[in-house]
This record gives sequence, structure tokens and C-alpha cells, in this order.
Amino acid sequence: MEGATENDGDAVAGRSRFRRVCVFCGSSSGRRSSYRDAAVKLGKELVARKVDLVYGGGSLGLMGVVSEAVHKGGGHVIGVIPTSLMGKEITGETVGEVRAVAGMHQRKAEMARTADAFIALPGGYGTLEELLEIITWAQLGIHSKPVGLLNVDGYYDFLLAFVDKAVEDGFIKPAQRHIFVSAPDAGDLVHKLEEFEAVPEEDPAAAKLRWEAEQVGYNAALQAETAR
Repeated sequence: MEGATENDGDAVAGRSRFRRVCVFCGSSSGRRSSYRDAAVKLGKELVARKVDLVYGGGSLGLMGVVSEAVHKGGGHVIGVIPTSLMGKEITGETVGEVRAVAGMHQRKAEMARTADAFIALPGGYGTLEELLEIITWAQLGIHSKPVGLLNVDGYYDFLLAFVDKAVEDGFIKPAQRHIFVSAPDAGDLVHKLEEFEAVPEEDPAAAKLRWEAEQVGYNAALQAETAR
């Protein structure tokens, strides 16, 4: 097809290295229509590649938009939400499978354990916290799963500039700048995630932490590591 790109071909063919992708995003839609458009496009991109969605379980804002897009396209949706937030983040009927958990730590760990890759759409404090924690887990060697920023209309330019500054000033190692990728378009971002190769571990003797299937949430080893 004239004008088709390599990642377009991948999407049409439905090929993907991922079974499920976790999407972090806001429970608000934001003030720009481009944010909603990006959430819809990302949902369609996942469906085209036959990738299931894991997300925070809400029906409001961009969470509702991306989950609805995947569900309407015939994809499987897994929403993970604390019982205490069900009344706040869910209105009306939810789509797909809803997994209720006890709290926020369990929510994040269950989403991380279930997914093969992570994407952040625009969002607020919660989205940023989830994103930075999953990047930190990659830095500590807890996982080697790809992480991507969907930088819609330059929304995450400030964060990318901060990371570059932290590298420049010696707070982040240069190699760890490449723990995550970014792109302004959903198709391009997913394509980058498909090609992502984990940053090699500089210290082979470093302790490797794992999520336990029986224990969703922070295990004692993770608490000890992050408390250092």
C-alpha cells in the first residue's frame, strides 16, 4: 500500500511480541481533544496488534477512553482498581474484566506483573507516580520490560528535559537514559517498544527481585531495596 510505514505493516499483520500492555493515564480527559484522540488511537493500535489492555480500571477520563476503544475493537481489557476507588473512578458500566485489590500498592504491582510492556498517556500526579516507579523498578533490575511515553503535543517534554538534566548533572547514569522510549504517535511508540532491548545490567551480582504470584504488592525484598 502506498505510503504505508513498516509499523503500519506490523499492525495490519497483527504481529506483536507482547500479550498485554499496561497503560497509565489520567482519570480526566484533559483540555485538549488531542489527548482523547491519542487514547483512541492507542486503543486501536493495541487491537490491531492483538494485544490486550491492562489499566487502572476506571471508566472516567482517558482511562475510560482507551479501555472503551480496546473493548469496542474486540480486545480484552483488564482493569485493576482498589475497592476504595470504585465509587470515585467508576461511573456507569465498566468494560472487560475488573480485578479489585486492597490498595494502591497492590494495584500497581498487579498491573506490572500482568503486563509485558508499559505506556504512559498524558495524566496527572497518579500517572506520573506510576510511570516513574515502573522506570525505577527497571533501573533496579526488578524487570526488563519496555516502557514508553506517548508524548502527545509535547506533553512530556518537561519530563524528558528533566531526565536529560539529571543525566547531565550526574544523578542518572547515561545508559539509564535509555530505560524508556518516547514518541508523539501511538503507532510509532508501539513500534519502538517492539524493538526495545533492555539496558544491560552493569552489576551482574545485583540482587534480582521478582513479583510473587501469591503476593500482589510490595514484598519484603522490594521494600528493603527501595528503602536504601
